[in-house]
Amino acid sequence: MTACAKTVLDDRGHVSAGSPPSPSRESWVVCQLGARMHYAVPRMLAQAGKLERFYTDLYGGMDWGSVFRRLPKAWQSSGIRRLTGRIASGLPQKQVYPQSVFGALYYLRRRTARDTNKMSAVHLWAGRAFGDRVVSQGFGNATAIYTFNTAGFEILKAARSQGLFTVVEQTIVPRAVEDTLLKTEHARHPGWEPDKKFGSAAEMTARREAEEWALADLIVCGSEFVRDGIAQCGGPVDRCAVVPYGVDAHFAASPAHHESGPLRVLTVGELGLRKGASTCLEVARALGSDAEFRWVGPTSLSAKAMAEVSQAVHLTGAVPRTDVRAHYEWADVFFLPSICEGSATVTYEALTCGLPVVTTPNAGSTVVDGKTGYIAPVRDVEIMAARLRQLHKDRLLLKQMSAAASEHSQGLSLDAYQQRLLSLLEHKFQEFRARCNHEAMPG
Repeated sequence: MTACAKTVLDDRGHVSAGSPPSPSRESWVVCQLGARMHYAVPRMLAQAGKLERFYTDLYGGMDWGSVFRRLPKAWQSSGIRRLTGRIASGLPQKQVYPQSVFGALYYLRRRTARDTNKMSAVHLWAGRAFGDRVVSQGFGNATAIYTFNTAGFEILKAARSQGLFTVVEQTIVPRAVEDTLLKTEHARHPGWEPDKKFGSAAEMTARREAEEWALADLIVCGSEFVRDGIAQCGGPVDRCAVVPYGVDAHFAASPAHHESGPLRVLTVGELGLRKGASTCLEVARALGSDAEFRWVGPTSLSAKAMAEVSQAVHLTGAVPRTDVRAHYEWADVFFLPSICEGSATVTYEALTCGLPVVTTPNAGSTVVDGKTGYIAPVRDVEIMAARLRQLHKDRLLLKQMSAAASEHSQGLSLDAYQQRLLSLLEHKFQEFRARCNHEAMPG
């Protein structure tokens, strides 16, 4: 049932200071842990003049960020560089409400978590602590709240009690679905990653997500895969809306279009079982000398598993973000055999660079099967290898798919994403206000 705001009148019949000045106008509070998509949602709302406040943990625009940035580069660890990079142009400083002390503690707890269940417990603690801090500091004159999965329950509950429009973005498939998929993968490849402990914290995370869905007027999903996961968990699919993401159009690059030689196959992301590292190894072995495989990104694999994968796949390890584009320029095709994602932004980047993408339904991509790439069933090495071999042998088809990928990517820019998201939010907010006005009518 909709929780609608009621205008509060003082003893003279005037609108009190505690009432939103214009309940029919969108004014958003965004609550986000981390720098997801470089703060895309708060930046978009700020540019549209609709951002009331942005709550986050550590934000590099604060005084501590400028101090760290002035340190000699030799003193700046990779962690410090990542933290100082948490700053977004177009996001007014006065609207940013960082929780720096909490953020530092959250960072330290993540660094010391030794297994999956303990990491889940840290994220649960952070979601609750962050929510409590946001609620205590208030929503200002906001009429709507935007949160992200597992860090929104307390915020959504308080917002509904105040009659605000509530949104949660489910950034990945629900935890219950993710754990089921990963348990299977770990059973198939024991010793490839540190033992995953799917304990009580994981179960509590799944319950927390379901509680957030119950409090949300709108659930934003990056892909059909995410929405289907919510349905699989018995969630309110009728309140879900799929909004594909976007990437910076300046990221675009021209594909190499090699006329001969091995097919250059690129994967970008953390080298691990969730991204399909074991499948990539099997496909690389199947292609043999017909293809050259390169994986760019950090690893969660054991040393033994890395040694095995590196026999058929060139592993670059983690590279600076500024160097990633050069790897896209090297490639003929992008390959992401993921077991579980939300909507993998690397597939957006690859399409923007004119690379056909071979991936799985679980990557949550926007790939059009047979036109901008291929969608193959999860773990289906035979089909994936056949698709890549086809692109190796038919370079004209490769060029045609490359052109189609570039054309398709025009709808995958940040501007296009902003238009999709803000149009949805405006439409759903006005529906919410109309329901509230109807409920407020006498009789």
